Parts: sequence; structure tokens; C-alpha cells
Amino acid sequence: MTASPSRPRRQRVIPAVRDPALELSLVKPIATGDNHQRAATVQDTDGEPLLQFEGRSNPYLEHQRNDLLLSLQHMRSEGHDEMVFMCITHCKELSFKAIHYELSNMQLRVRADDVAGALQLAPRVRALLEFLAKTWDVLSTITPHEFNQFRNTLGIASGQQSYMYRHVEFILGNKSIPLARAHANNPEVWPYMERALNAPSLYDDVLALLHRRGVPVPAEALARDWSASYAPNAGVEAAWLQVYGDPAPENDLYRLGEALMDIADVFSQYRWRHFVSVERILGFKPGTGGSAGVGWLRSVVDHRFFPELWSVRTRL
Repeated sequence: MTASPSRPRRQRVIPAVRDPALELSLVKPIATGDNHQRAATVQDTDGEPLLQFEGRSNPYLEHQRNDLLLSLQHMRSEGHDEMVFMCITHCKELSFKAIHYELSNMQLRVRADDVAGALQLAPRVRALLEFLAKTWDVLSTITPHEFNQFRNTLGIASGQQSYMYRHVEFILGNKSIPLARAHANNPEVWPYMERALNAPSLYDDVLALLHRRGVPVPAEALARDWSASYAPNAGVEAAWLQVYGDPAPENDLYRLGEALMDIADVFSQYRWRHFVSVERILGFKPGTGGSAGVGWLRSVVDHRFFPELWSVRTRL
């Protein structure tokens, strides 16, 4: 279980979640630089920052497109707290994008039998999820009175309609055909959502890796309807029990299992903070997107990614 093939050549992959042409249309060309250019510039400026630029912008805005990013917080009410609500919501969407990016590359490394490469990315995924969970520290400062000042402007908008969040759930294995089809009316998003729905998750690829390494994994876990909700499997639990029988640092499959548990653990904490924060602000009012609000979130809190990694602990 500790075989380590020669290190593969790793290549970054940017997963597509929306028509790439739309995003590329927003990119502006900018000049590149190198160490020689930067050293020469410092000599010209005596170490002071550059403050004069041609045109009507500056290179930082052109590179980051913060002119677009900072123009997206359109206030729709007179409520004071709507601004921070929008800013933090946009921070969450960017975090979902970063998490999905790292998970996608982690998955590709698992498929290539590059466990060391996959493990390299896992701590960043955990750190991003920890950052995401802390967004509720800010949102929880909004009182019921303050939220009610702008809640009606949401209409039927809800965070559950986020396609970026749905991609994160799907790559981790929590598939849902109904929730995926919420994006079927968006031709720029739906083809990528449908592909994610019908593709193996990161966990599915990890189980395939165990099988390739000689750990017995049930056939029904290796070839199934990938769009179906994952169901716990006693044979998969037995496979993990075999892996965890050798909890040595040299056992990369054991370390991969623990890395997945780190991700699942912190994600569960994020969901719990979401649940508690919504109850604190809204009580048991219905959600804006048609759900029962806190009552629906309760079922989400009880879900666990990689269920056999949780249940195997009882047998250790």
C-alpha cells in the first residue's frame, strides 16, 4: 500500500463551470515582467512605488479586474447591513471557486496515482474551508431587525441557487439531480453542471485508487450511476479498515484518508455555522428560496461526506 511511482509531471487545470468565452471576454491584456525588469524599476524609482500610469487605469486594476469586482455590490434597499451581506456573499462565492479549483486538481492527481501531489493540495482546501466558515462570524453580527430591512429585496433568491457551491458539493460526492436541474435554464452553466453531475466525484476516484493499489473495493462502488446520491457501503468501510490497519506515515493511502476527513470535518463545521447563524437571525421563518429555512438546513447539517471514513472509526 506504500508503492510510490516516479513523480509525474503535474499540470495545473482550471475547471470549467461556465462558458469560458464569457470570462475571457472580460480579460484585458497587460504587460508582463521579470526579475530583471523589477530590479531596473527599483533603481529608477529609488525604491518608491510607481504612482503615474498611462491611460485611465493602472496595472493592478487591469490584472485583477477589481473595477468589475467592486462594482457588483448593488444595494437594493436602505438597510445599512445589506452592504456587508453582499460583500461577504461575494467572498463566499470566490472561496467556493478556489476550493473547487483545488479539489479538481487534487482529483486529477489521484487519477494519475500521484498521491503525494494530491496530499500537497489538501491542507489548502482545509484552510479555504476554515476561512469560509469564518464568514459566518461576520454575518452573525447582523441582527434580525437589520436583516429584515433588506430581506424582502432578495425575492426568491437563495444561496442554494449558487452553481459554484453546487460544483463543490458534487466534486465531494453529494450529488442531487433536482438541485442540479435548478441550473438547467442557464445555457452558459448547465452543460458544465450536467457534466459534474454525471462524473465520478473525488471520493469515487479515491476508491478507484484503493482498488488499483490492491485494496478490495466492492464492484458496485467502482462502477455505478455517478449522478445518484452516494450510499454508505459496508465493503467500502472494510476497505478503509484495511488501509487504517497500517497507520504509519509511510502509508500514503492512510494519510489520504485522513486528509479527506480533515476536509469533511471542516465542511461539516461550515454547515453547522450556517445552520446556527440562520436560526439566530431568522428563527424558524421560511427561507427565501422556497425551503423551510432552518428546518431544511437541519437535514443538510446531518450529511457527511465520505461516510465510510466516519463509520470506520467505530471499528478501529
